[in-house]
Amino acid sequence: MTSQVSPDAASGTPGDVVLRFDHVSRIFGAFAAVEEIDLELHRGEILTLLGPSGCGKTTTLRMAIGLERADRGRITYRGATVDAPGEKIFVSPEHRDMGMVFQSYAIWPHMNVFENVAFPLRTRKIEKSVVAAKVKEFLEVVGLKGFEQRSGMQLSGGQQQRVAVARGLVANPDVLLMDEPFSNLDAKLRDQMRVELKLLQRRIGASILFVTHDQSEAMAISDRIAVMRAGKVEQIGSPLELYTKPVVPFVRDFLGHTLKLPGRVVGREGANVRVDIGHGVTLDVGGMNHMKNAAAGADCLVTIRPEEINVVDQSVEAGANSVSAGIRTLLFLGQQYEAVVDLAGGRDLLIFLPRLVGWREGQGVRLQFPAERLQVWDAE
Repeated sequence: MTSQVSPDAASGTPGDVVLRFDHVSRIFGAFAAVEEIDLELHRGEILTLLGPSGCGKTTTLRMAIGLERADRGRITYRGATVDAPGEKIFVSPEHRDMGMVFQSYAIWPHMNVFENVAFPLRTRKIEKSVVAAKVKEFLEVVGLKGFEQRSGMQLSGGQQQRVAVARGLVANPDVLLMDEPFSNLDAKLRDQMRVELKLLQRRIGASILFVTHDQSEAMAISDRIAVMRAGKVEQIGSPLELYTKPVVPFVRDFLGHTLKLPGRVVGREGANVRVDIGHGVTLDVGGMNHMKNAAAGADCLVTIRPEEINVVDQSVEAGANSVSAGIRTLLFLGQQYEAVVDLAGGRDLLIFLPRLVGWREGQGVRLQFPAERLQVWDAE
């Protein structure tokens, strides 16, 4: 049965669930591209699907708009079912009233820039004066003012991508789907477009389902992130929550840098787990305890983000959770140094050092590990 989403279903308030996946799967032969995922896109938020290539994020996006059909489960949009294989319900893409920005641009070469961006408005029979004003507004937003009459064939890859973004936004869709929309832009323009997208999204109140493999991009623009691997959602949460409180090793290691110190549990002290990391160094771990068995003698892994370590000169008096080290290499990155330091026993750690301190290679330092920032996991 093919049906159309009722326009009356579009009403709602910020925070309402506008798009929902319930136990949705997409199978290609014996391969499950997406397997039993549950997702909710709230009205007025940016939800990002983040993961490595082949994890199922683009397939999920295509099922949302109807370019792929689910094999199991249910997809609802604005309160109406748009895909439910078990009930033979499927709403075609043109009746879902969503905007889409493809990774491959999909710019029509026989149209100029103005006509490409205006197309969604013209299909809705919008007045010419309104079309002209909206196209002008969104071309300025994406930095293409003055390009109205240029042919799509005369645009660079980055310019074509910006036309695609403008076209996706111009009709103020209730939901905008974006598949790696900034992947072909240079770094400076990519950063600019992230900010512009966030500001524009807040102004028009669109709900955006965004796909990327770029962790920095996901954390910069998202209200929530769903980290995917092998067709499944590993964890959903705010960027801060995923970064500071990962619940599985994949999320911990996929987002940013993580320092790992193998050790052995030697006991408990209150809420802390005491871990021997070797060479006479014991750390009290007061952060999250992910171990199934934190009994004394259990092998474990202590983790911390590099920027959470306090680095001081060797002359500073040693305190709790303090480890001596030496700076082996220093790389100047502009806003900070990237340094490799060696601990006792020949272990190297990659850490970050503040720029305004006169660090030097060969310098002895002391690493202070805040107990509340350390987490303990089962040994890998």
